Amino acid sequence: MNSLDMPQLLALAAALGWASGVRLYLVVLLTGLAGYMGWVPLPSGLHLLAHPVVLAASGFMVFVEFFADKIPGLDSIWDMVHTAIRIPAGAALAAGVFGADHAAMALVAALLGGGFAATAHAAKATTRAAINTSPEPFSNVGASLVEDGMVPAGLWLAVAHPLLFGVLFIAVLVLSVWLIRKSWRFLKSLFGRVARIFSGRPDPGVSPAFQLKKNSPGDSSNV
Repeated sequence: MNSLDMPQLLALAAALGWASGVRLYLVVLLTGLAGYMGWVPLPSGLHLLAHPVVLAASGFMVFVEFFADKIPGLDSIWDMVHTAIRIPAGAALAAGVFGADHAAMALVAALLGGGFAATAHAAKATTRAAINTSPEPFSNVGASLVEDGMVPAGLWLAVAHPLLFGVLFIAVLVLSVWLIRKSWRFLKSLFGRVARIFSGRPDPGVSPAFQLKKNSPGDSSNV
């Protein structure tokens, strides 16, 4: 089995960092399984992920997170707790792609991997918090299932088609920044509304974080 080339290593480091900010335990499990089953020649810095004990522990946490992430409210608490876990783990996994033999590249990968993990985590946490303001649970479950699918797809693309992954990865980063800004503005307005209610000031309400624009009756064009 041939070792990964440089484009694959770079793409894998970026994928591990980003995906750790979304589903850390799933990243550890899938990467470890890929090495254990011989599907992918893992770099030496990631061999530990293929250890049976690590696979068992990460598999258990994937099971727990799968359900915790789909319960409105509990998912936001889960994200809050994992703020201090996902980001450094994403940096460590990205650095492990290059290992001690390439110290400079490992350091760069750690810095970028931590940044990618922080971006993905912030986008996930703020978006899910905004979605949780809706009384129906289906959008929450749908968003969680999308995240479940994005992680294995991203890891596979990084190894199988690194150039395509790079293009899509840039698009995802841009989308993540947009989601963070959109969700944070909504949450800030919501917190302001709560403060106004408790202070007795008039409350004009707050518009949903994500909505389709509708034309007013007067804006309709004549045929």
